[in-house]
Amino acid sequence: MRALKLITPSKDDKAMLAAAADGDKAAQAWLVRTFTPDAYRLAYRFLGNEQDARDASQDAMIKVLNHLHRYDRSRPFRSWLLGITRNTCIDALRRTRRRSESQEVVSVDPGPSPLELMGRAQRASQLRDAMEHLPPMYREVLVLYHFEHMKYAEIADCLDLPMGTVMNRIFRARKRLRMLLEDEGGTP
Repeated sequence: MRALKLITPSKDDKAMLAAAADGDKAAQAWLVRTFTPDAYRLAYRFLGNEQDARDASQDAMIKVLNHLHRYDRSRPFRSWLLGITRNTCIDALRRTRRRSESQEVVSVDPGPSPLELMGRAQRASQLRDAMEHLPPMYREVLVLYHFEHMKYAEIADCLDLPMGTVMNRIFRARKRLRMLLEDEGGTP
């Protein structure tokens, strides 16, 4: 996946966000076109499945449009959007967990294919597995920092946490991830 560019919103972007909040359909369409890729990338990293990520990012964008009047324009829009996307993904994970518990279905992980066991794909698989074993509070800060390329202040804003807490969680998450990778026989 390509890296996100952290761009300060221009006056035109702020004007479009204001117009979208006022109900301008063209501005709302612009908002959806512009920010859905960000929501999808975060959802995919949280959920690990294309279809679930599409559903979650679409749900998040609907929530954004429905609650745009609540957006505080003094704060970064992208952080607000990713916070809504994150919460939507957490809700999707809870629904999936509840559904699987109520149906008492045992899911079997087929494991990586032989092609995935080679080189870079093997490392990616090990990293994905290790990330899944991290507690959600650690996984989310790593995803936001390393995959979404957000700054500490943006993560703190998105998660409504003090910046020191974000920095501490990233430090502890990296340490725990390194331990998980070493236990699997991978290199840190």
